[in-house]
Amino acid sequence: MQKKFSSDRYDPLSTEKDDVSRRHFIKGVIAAGAVAGTATMVTGCSDSGDSSGGSAAGSVERMISINVNGMSRTVDVAANETLAHTLRNKLGLTGTKIGCDRGSCGACTVMIDGVTQNSCSILTHTVRDAAVVTVEGVGGGNGQMHAVQQAMIEELAPQCGFCTPGQVVSGVALLQRNPNPSREEVRTALAGNLCRCGAYNNYVNAIVKAAGSA
Repeated sequence: MQKKFSSDRYDPLSTEKDDVSRRHFIKGVIAAGAVAGTATMVTGCSDSGDSSGGSAAGSVERMISINVNGMSRTVDVAANETLAHTLRNKLGLTGTKIGCDRGSCGACTVMIDGVTQNSCSILTHTVRDAAVVTVEGVGGGNGQMHAVQQAMIEELAPQCGFCTPGQVVSGVALLQRNPNPSREEVRTALAGNLCRCGAYNNYVNAIVKAAGSA
């Protein structure tokens, strides 16, 4: 006996049911987004905190003071903001360069309590009780250059100049803890600073030259 098939059986060549399912899915997504947006407008809340500008429960304080180059600076800092970003974009200290932004090239080197650090890998909130020194703060008053800076000019160390601030800060930090380093010790101190132009010997010569007068 011949089987009878229902007239509404599935037709593999038809896309009508797929289209209906797709339309229902898209409508559901749009509806969910509209509900979420309405809830935000009604409550006045969002991921960035309350509308009054205060800190949400469990969040970090945004307005903080940090000591940079001997001065206390008050700045609005996001929870995930790096020190390099704060120095350059909030405090205008653009001598600190951002190269790799991964803590590998040393262009953003600063001193934190006398120790060289890659500021692109340090959160600003973690240095509130520390003393930060950038390349702008290594020299004396009235624009007087540090001996390391003067020696780098005399030894023609900077080429493109992008890595120079990090090299300067690393050199100054070295001479603060070791006033008379060997060439090998200088090379070790500068090992974290990459020079695109390959002027490594020039930088080493400059710091060795500055060692006697720093």
